[in-house]
Amino acid sequence: MSVWLPSAPCTPGACVEPTGSGTAVPRAVLRLAAVLVLVLAGVVLSPLGGLIPAESVRRWCRWIVRAAGVRVRVTGAAAPTGGLLLVANHISWLDIPLLAAVRPARMVAKTEIRQWPVAGAVVARAALFIERDRLRALPDTVARIAQGLRGGQAVAVFPEGSTWCGRAQGTFRRAVFQAALDAGVPVQPVRLRYRLDGGTASTAPAFVGEDTLLASVWRVVSARGLVAEVEVRDVIPPGSHADRRSLALAAQPATSHRPGWIHSALVAEVM
Repeated sequence: MSVWLPSAPCTPGACVEPTGSGTAVPRAVLRLAAVLVLVLAGVVLSPLGGLIPAESVRRWCRWIVRAAGVRVRVTGAAAPTGGLLLVANHISWLDIPLLAAVRPARMVAKTEIRQWPVAGAVVARAALFIERDRLRALPDTVARIAQGLRGGQAVAVFPEGSTWCGRAQGTFRRAVFQAALDAGVPVQPVRLRYRLDGGTASTAPAFVGEDTLLASVWRVVSARGLVAEVEVRDVIPPGSHADRRSLALAAQPATSHRPGWIHSALVAEVM
């Protein structure tokens, strides 16, 4: 098995809870249509690339999540400018616009995403694709990430290498952190969670195992009271860790109160 091809034990049948008393079908259909319109708008505007202001990209990403019927709560300080490795745990397809809402970045993505209907065209414009089943391609991938970081870009990656249900999580793979060390840039960890209005953790947004993208999207737009929590952790400055192993461990969101991660008082909620 490739270092880029870890597997998660999470499956739709075992881990993904039913939506219960979901929203009415007409409203779910409207949500789905709104998501498609926003993604199609991204396809149309994607050739403009860097001409679109970063704040407009962040708003567009939040609109996608809001259109799906999911509220967004962000805690933590804003991401810094310049070269930055943005890392997060991986649960859902919603993670992609949520991470871009923290800071627009080039996404390190599996090549299979190119085949996603509609959304694949948007991701392809700004992604660094990896071939997860080719170990020999790994050094070149790390080198390309480091090159982008040296050029002042933000690069976003999900180092677990696979989606998990949210109640369980994987281990951050170390290879991508070598790019941050080589480029001498900071790492900013982000923790993603999905809950219901009452605060109960929800696995409904999880996109795991043999789940299809359409089934996962429909489960989200049909759900009632979903909230996405985006916790932006303190930046890990360059030079604070001697090797990629310790850097990956420092960025791993093992618990909500991991030593060395100080929470900011800044809280923003998008209704």
